[in-house]
Order: sequence, then C-alpha cells, then structure tokens
Amino acid sequence: MQFTNEELIAKIKDLKERLSVTVVAHFYQRDEVFEMGDITGDSLELAQRTKEDDAEFVVFCGVGFMGQSVKVLSPHKRVLMPKVACCAMAKMIDGIYYDDSVKFLEQHGIAKENILPITYINSNADVKAKVGEMGGMVCTSSNAKKIITTALSEGKKILFVPDRCLGQNIANQMGLKSMVIGQGGDPKDSDIICYDGFCSVHQLFSVEDIEFYRKKYPGILIATHPECDPAVCEASDFVGSTSQLIKYIKELPEDQKVAVGTEFNMVNRLRPKNTYVLSSTKPECPTMNETTLEDLYLTLKSIEDGAPINEIQVDENTQKWAKIALDRMLAL
Repeated sequence: MQFTNEELIAKIKDLKERLSVTVVAHFYQRDEVFEMGDITGDSLELAQRTKEDDAEFVVFCGVGFMGQSVKVLSPHKRVLMPKVACCAMAKMIDGIYYDDSVKFLEQHGIAKENILPITYINSNADVKAKVGEMGGMVCTSSNAKKIITTALSEGKKILFVPDRCLGQNIANQMGLKSMVIGQGGDPKDSDIICYDGFCSVHQLFSVEDIEFYRKKYPGILIATHPECDPAVCEASDFVGSTSQLIKYIKELPEDQKVAVGTEFNMVNRLRPKNTYVLSSTKPECPTMNETTLEDLYLTLKSIEDGAPINEIQVDENTQKWAKIALDRMLAL
C-alpha cells in the first residue's frame, strides 16, 4: 500500500512517540527526512549526542560509516539505518588499501614505528581500527588542524587517509609539505602523506565557479568545505566544516551575498536570501539522498513488529580499536 508523504509523516511521528527510539539525521539528508530527526547535525556531533541519549534504539539517517561510529562509541545501543548507504569516499579505502599505503612508506625508507596515521571520520570502522592499532587517531574537518598539530609534536610522518583534499588543505594552512600517494614525490620530503581519496560531491566546485560568482555579484563572499580541491579553497574567503559554515553564514549581515561550496540540501536550508550554491550543477550527495520517508517508516515499523531491520554490527576487535582511535581524538 502506498502512502502519501503526509500520511508517512503522521505514522512516523506516532511510532516515535510509542517506541524507545531516537531518530538521528545528518545535515545532508533530504528535507523531509531531516525534519523527522530528533537529533540533527554532522557525523561526529551525531555520534556524541546519541551516546548521551537514553533510547534503546537509534535510527540513523545517513551513510554507513556514521551508523558504525554510533555503534563503536555506544556498543550497548541498537543502531538501525533506514538505508545502509555507502559513502563513496569511505569506500575508496579498506584494510588492504590501508596496509598497502603503510608498505609504500616503508618501501621509501620510513619505518612503521615512525608513521603516525590519521583517518578522517569519513572512513569505515575497519580502517579506524587499523589506525587505532598503529597508535593513530580519527579527525573531523573541524578539528583536523588541531589533531595534525598534536600528531606532528611526536616527530613522525603523518599518513592521512582517505581524503587527499582535506589533508592537503590543512597542510597548506599550516605551511607544511604534503604529497598524494600515486601522484609522484618522495614521502621522506613531506610532512603529510595523503591517500588518494576524495568526495565526489565536493569535486564539483571549481575556481571557474568562483570567478563566475565574483563577476556576477561584486562583493560576494565564497565559503567552501575543506573537502574541496585545494585550488578552490585557496580562492575562497572562508573554509570550514559543515558546522563552521553554518555558523559563518548565520553571522553574516542579511544583505551579504555568499556562494557556498558544499552539499546542496544543507546549502538550501541555510537562509532564504542571498545564499547561492557554488556550482552550475546540483551538488547533491547521491548516497545521502537514498533514505526516504518510507524507508524511515518501515524501519520504525520493524521495531514495533519485534523484527528490527538493517541493524549495524561491528565485531569486537574492530570495535575495540576503532573506539581507541576515536577516543584519542575526543581526548584532545
């Protein structure tokens, strides 16, 4: 039986009232799903706030690594996902590719004990666990600079996975040397060695887009996410994480025009006037947009029926080391 969106929303609200469940929604979710969230935010914020929540079930509207992060930090909770969508960046690296990256550094004369790995939170639990076992930690786009500053104090080479753009942008901000594995260069000559991963959505923004907006709207500000190409970030007026972008734009005068280089759904919700998407195409994350109201309803209904679907499981060893990597970050 097909339900209208209005009927689905009514059913979802009814189930939320009757069940011990918290619905969590990432900023990049489509509007109608985002509006159903009891907790909304970016990936780490969601994992942290969910940890403090008392509900037995967490229904996480996002992508797979985010649901895993909740399970790693709160193993006692039952975490379900209406759609176990896969972040394309997270899928670019797994345990084998991670090990190959470590071997690459070793083959270039850097001993394993002199490598300190850092993984962007946009990675699956198996990679976080590998990083944790090697004494490394997780970072987010908002705290990457602080994490890297702390890591450098140990006098080791930093292996940064999986997002080359975030790694390069932080290196540029700090005046450090960086390189990307597979793009030439000697890791011994670099402070940060980046894995060759990226966010396909944030690659849609270009310097040409910036030039177009600056010409069309003199005085416009350009705000971009550090997952964008370094050349784009270099040409921007402000570079920051999702939460930092929201704060920056919220504090601008209402008549100040701003073009934003990040996911469409979030930009669309920022403010009603003088905010533009920095792209000639719609930069919508396909996997974040897989989750529908019907998926959310069916997941909540499965809890009511006593047969929960799409439950996130993380094996004990992976959970242990991934949590260590996350805890090292949280301790800072």
